[in-house]
Amino acid sequence: MKKILFGITSLTLGGAERVLVDLANELCNQYDITIATIYAKGELESQLSKKVKLKSFYDKSYSELSKIQKKWIMPLKILLGKNRIYQHKIKGDYDVEIAFLEGPITRLFSIQNKKTKKIAWIHNDISLVFGKGLKARLKKQMDQKIYQKYQNLVFVSQDNQDKFEKVYSLKNEKEVIYNYINADEVVKKAEEKEVTEFKPNEVNIVTVARLVKQKAIDRLIEVHSRLMKEGIKHNLYVIGDGPEREKLEKLIQENKVEDSFILLGKKENPYPYIKGADYFVLLSYYEGYPMVLLEAQILKKYVVITNTAARETLQNYKDCMIVENEKDSIYQGLKDRIQNKKVQKVETNNQKVQKDILKQIINLIER
Repeated sequence: MKKILFGITSLTLGGAERVLVDLANELCNQYDITIATIYAKGELESQLSKKVKLKSFYDKSYSELSKIQKKWIMPLKILLGKNRIYQHKIKGDYDVEIAFLEGPITRLFSIQNKKTKKIAWIHNDISLVFGKGLKARLKKQMDQKIYQKYQNLVFVSQDNQDKFEKVYSLKNEKEVIYNYINADEVVKKAEEKEVTEFKPNEVNIVTVARLVKQKAIDRLIEVHSRLMKEGIKHNLYVIGDGPEREKLEKLIQENKVEDSFILLGKKENPYPYIKGADYFVLLSYYEGYPMVLLEAQILKKYVVITNTAARETLQNYKDCMIVENEKDSIYQGLKDRIQNKKVQKVETNNQKVQKDILKQIINLIER
C-alpha cells in the first residue's frame, strides 16, 4: 500500500481544507494517508476518517498566535528553519508528498528527497494572492525556485494555470484537476438542522467566505446598502470569519444595515444555510475553483458570481449569473435577481464529474 503525505497550513473551515478532508477520506480506502498541518486544532480535524493519520508541527491553532507571531515570527521561523522542520517533522517513508496549498506548506515540502515524488497543488490566482510591494516580489522570486523542486504542479482551474505561467517560467509537468467533493455528504449535512436566522417571506441571500480582502465583503456591504436605500429589500448573510471582521462590522454600522447584512461567523456545517437561502453569491475580487460553488450546485441553488476563475465551476450549470468584477455590475445583477425572484429547478450531473476527478488524482499518484 502506497504511503501518501498531504500537507496544508491547518484544517480550519476553508475551501481547500474541506476538499482535502473529503479527498483523504476517500483515498484512505486504498492508500496509507497522513495529513501534516503547520498549526493544530482545526475545526475540520474531527471530520477525518479514523484511517487517516494526522500530525501537526505546532500544537497551537493559528488564531491563538499573537499579531507579531502571525506577521513575523512564524513566517521567519518556517522560512529560515524549513530544512530542520522537514528533517525532523515531515521526512518519512512516504511514496508521495503533496503540498496541498500555496505558501508556507509548499516551501516546507520542497526540500528534496530522492525517495519521494513531490506534487504541489495551486488553488488561487498566484498573480494576485501575494499582493504587491517588496514583500510580494521577494515571495515570487523565492517561489520560482521552490516550485522547481516539484515534479508535478496541479491547478484547480485552467485560469489559475494560465495566470501562474505568466508569473513563473517552469518546466514541471502541469495539469488541471478540479476540486473533489463528496456530494452525498453535502446533501446529508444540509438536512441536519433548520435555519432560524432567515427572515420568512423575504429574499435571503447567503455567501460563504473567509473575511479577507480577496472576498470583497466590503464592496458587497456597499452594494447591499445602495439596494436597500432604493427600496429593493433583501437580507444578506455571510458565513465565515477572518481578520477583516472588525472593519466590516464598522462598515455595516456606518451604512446602517445592521438588520439586513448579518455576519453569522464560522459554521462547521454551512449547508443548511446554503440550502435554505433563495440565492447563493460569491462576489470576490479573484478566486480559484471554489468548493463552495460546487456545494451550492449540489444543493440546487441559483448562483451569482463575479467574473473570476470561478466561472469554470459553472461551465455546465444553467441557473447562474456571472457579473463583471466591479461595483455597478454587481449592483445591477443583484437588483435584477431580487426583483425577478422565481423558483428554480436545477438538474446536475455532479456525481459522475466527481468520480472522474478522483480517477485523475489516482492516476497522478500512480504514474
